[in-house]
Amino acid sequence: MSLPDDSRLPFSLLQFYSTAPYVCSYLPDRMARSQVATPAHLIDTAIYSQLIHSGFRRSGPFIYRPRCDACHACMPVRLPVDRLELSRSQRRAQQRHANLEARERPLLYDDAHYRLYARYQARRHPGGGMDEDSDEQYSQFLLASPMETRLMEFTENGVLCMVSIIDVLDDGLSSVYTFFDPDVPGASYGTYNILWQAALCQRLNLPYLYLGYWIRETRKMTYKASFRPLQGYIDQIWRDLSVDKTRA
Repeated sequence: MSLPDDSRLPFSLLQFYSTAPYVCSYLPDRMARSQVATPAHLIDTAIYSQLIHSGFRRSGPFIYRPRCDACHACMPVRLPVDRLELSRSQRRAQQRHANLEARERPLLYDDAHYRLYARYQARRHPGGGMDEDSDEQYSQFLLASPMETRLMEFTENGVLCMVSIIDVLDDGLSSVYTFFDPDVPGASYGTYNILWQAALCQRLNLPYLYLGYWIRETRKMTYKASFRPLQGYIDQIWRDLSVDKTRA
């Protein structure tokens, strides 16, 4: 995969710098480098929509894209929601969690959300660093946003089950981060949440749900390949991917 075309980016407003090399968190045998867009306070929804269309992503107030010297494994991916084809397991996930109630909450710190986040990180990503995040680090990661961002809370019978952070773009939604109760047997919260966000795109007449980066070799990202059709940003063009993976 070639790198995005810089000629379409808003250079008159922003500056771009490359980080020093660091150990890749997804492919630890490789070194990574990121390109960061600054200053963050100038990046509103309109500008971010251009950036994400060229392969950028948001983490807290930082807008970045992979800019590695010898690796292009990170592929930006999105779902064209009007063409979404559900598998049997995805339909089961919808039915399994049909009683979840979604409610938009202010983009502010909530201790119950933080406790769920800490438990999710400890169970799902132990030793990854984020399992030691303080409440301040949590707030910086998920609640510091320079653009239109929605915090969605999902409950069942009054019990908090899941939280999603979603950015609103000119042509879609960007799924920033989702965390959920990791201890519910048989739950498919992650799958359900992507389908819920895709349905929200449809209700808002937004054509795309952006899912961040997909690395074929990374097992933790395998779930993204189960959604069809999946589009990837290749040679400065968004195109359907042929993913050699059977679905149930």
